[in-house]
Amino acid sequence: MADSPYVTISCAVSLDGYLDTARPPRLALSNPADFDRVDEVRAASDAIMVGARTIRLDNPRLLVHSKERQGRRAETGRGRSPWKVTVTASGDLDPRSAFFAEDDTEKLVYCPRGAERRIRRRLGGTATVVQLGDDVRMADLLSDLGDRGVRRLMVEGGGTTLTQFLADDIVDELQLAVAPLFVGDRRAPRFVGDALFPWTGERRATLAEARTIGDVVLLRYALSGRFAEGVGAAGTGMAASVAARRL
Repeated sequence: MADSPYVTISCAVSLDGYLDTARPPRLALSNPADFDRVDEVRAASDAIMVGARTIRLDNPRLLVHSKERQGRRAETGRGRSPWKVTVTASGDLDPRSAFFAEDDTEKLVYCPRGAERRIRRRLGGTATVVQLGDDVRMADLLSDLGDRGVRRLMVEGGGTTLTQFLADDIVDELQLAVAPLFVGDRRAPRFVGDALFPWTGERRATLAEARTIGDVVLLRYALSGRFAEGVGAAGTGMAASVAARRL
C-alpha cells in the first residue's frame, strides 16, 4: 500500500487501558501540554478520522485550535483544519453535530454499498458520502483517501475503529499518551477490543520514542517500515513536519 496515506493513531489511555469513563462527563486524560502536541499532529495531517460512535457520544470538533498553525496551513493553500472522516453502517449521525457543523472543511462519510442514498438524505449535503463494499474495509477506505490526495491520516478513535486499523496491520505509527490514573470500570470503552493483532510475543512493536509531557507519558511506536520515511517526509506534500524527538 505504498500510495496509501501514512496512518498515525493518536489517543490517550488510562493506566488500565481505558479511553474514557462509562458515563458522562467525558474524562480528560491528557493535560494542556499534551493537547497542544496533539494539535500539532492534527495540523500536520491531511485528514482526521473517528468512528461514528465517537461522533454520537463525544461530539468532537476535530479542528486545529492554534491560530498560528491554522495560518501556516492556509499559507500553503490548505484548509485551516484537516478533512474529517468517519465510517457508518447505520447512518445514525446528526447533521447538526460539531463534526459536520463547526467549519467548512471537507467531510467524508464512508458506508457499505447500498446505504449511500439513505445516509446522504439524512445528512442533507453536509458531507460527501462514499459507498465501498458490502462491508467497509479500512484498507479500501485508505485507498479511496489516497486517490483523493490525502497523504497523512490521523485516526483518533474510538476503540472499534482503532481495533480495525491495528488488527488489519495498516498503521504506520502509534502515538499513545498514558495518563496517571485508573478508570477501573469494565463498562468503560477500552483502547482496543478483542482481535488478532500482528504484534505478539514473536513480533514485538518497535518503540521509537518515550518522553514525559507533564504528568503523562508519550509512547511512540513504529508499526511499519514507513515510520522513518513518514517522519522525514512530513514537511512535504500536503502536511507540515512533526519533529521526531528520541531519548
